[in-house]
Amino acid sequence: MSKKDYHAYPWWSPRFWHGMPLEVWLPLVAKHRARASLSRWGLMATITTAAGFNSLAEPLCRARFRRQLKAATPTDPLFIIGHWRSGTTLMHEMLMLDDRYFCPTTYQCFAPGHFLLTEGLITSALSWIMPDKRPMDNVSAGWHRPQEDEFALANMGAPSPYRRMAFPVTSPAAPEALDVSRLPPEQLARWRESLHEFLRMLAVRDPRQPVLKSPPHTARMGVLGEMFPGAKFLHVVRDPFVVFPSTLRLWQSLHHVQALQVDPGDTLEEYVYAAFDEMYAAFERDRSSLGAERLHEIRYEDLVADPVARMQEAYERLDLGDFGRVRDRFEEQARGMKDYKTNTYRHDPRIVAAIEQRWRPFIDRYGYQVPETVPPQSGAASAPA
Repeated sequence: MSKKDYHAYPWWSPRFWHGMPLEVWLPLVAKHRARASLSRWGLMATITTAAGFNSLAEPLCRARFRRQLKAATPTDPLFIIGHWRSGTTLMHEMLMLDDRYFCPTTYQCFAPGHFLLTEGLITSALSWIMPDKRPMDNVSAGWHRPQEDEFALANMGAPSPYRRMAFPVTSPAAPEALDVSRLPPEQLARWRESLHEFLRMLAVRDPRQPVLKSPPHTARMGVLGEMFPGAKFLHVVRDPFVVFPSTLRLWQSLHHVQALQVDPGDTLEEYVYAAFDEMYAAFERDRSSLGAERLHEIRYEDLVADPVARMQEAYERLDLGDFGRVRDRFEEQARGMKDYKTNTYRHDPRIVAAIEQRWRPFIDRYGYQVPETVPPQSGAASAPA
């Protein structure tokens, strides 16, 4: 991440940890023995202050909306799944053009326990501190932009791999709570109840069908399919030789912005490999539990080449509603996408060889090709991915 990126997120800017109540935040800090880097103690102080506010606001919110929460009957969600940097955000943004659906916003995911009470006031008062762009790419950010529900679950105390972002140096090397079917029963029950509770909160705010986008849900399709019998899944895949370096950059950016420890990054490569391995082992295991009418897959490259045709196909396969009603909006969006340029990456022969070996089933299933590489000159280090 560049200095420009860093200064876009000074220590007092919002991080998703600011949404945790004390009963979630303090055990997390204690688990890592408060081993924050000296340069992040200002951030630690703001998060602890915010946690105190959350612990006061959440019971007030539950009391104020007690009847509505008790009566809320959420509609089974439409899930957008796929590995990080595979195009799930693009799919999320496109589905928001259809007013039959809604998605949780950044504020709702950062303050899941009390957004019903505080969203209007706080987003207006603190609009100036939210950066315009995400740190890892050129995608717009803001309190009211679509956001991953995984942040809400982590803030509510559910097991989540995103907890690693706070303390990346002292967290386990392997992904935590990615495939939730492997959790102990009591932790799985907490995870399930957290998701149900968040959906009840969302249903009070908006009765339409929710669209949830979270890469970790790719490893949870079986559990989610059982929890929500009417749920449907849109799976976006992308060239793994692009996904790997882009995901590596994502975690570097998030650790730089979100973490309370300065992460040297020496374990990140293996973490990206391990998370992909676990995610797609679980996905392939669970695929057979869903019929064709509940799971549809799209290659990112095909979506970008012809977004209208690919979205129409998804609508028809999953019975998402009358596509003619939203065709004009998708066509307008497609015209705006013509000038969008994605990041490009130089292919490191070492990385290409490792991806080819470890992710070969994925490469073959989705028809991707191993890129040609140029070996580094003798005595020169290979280009970073």
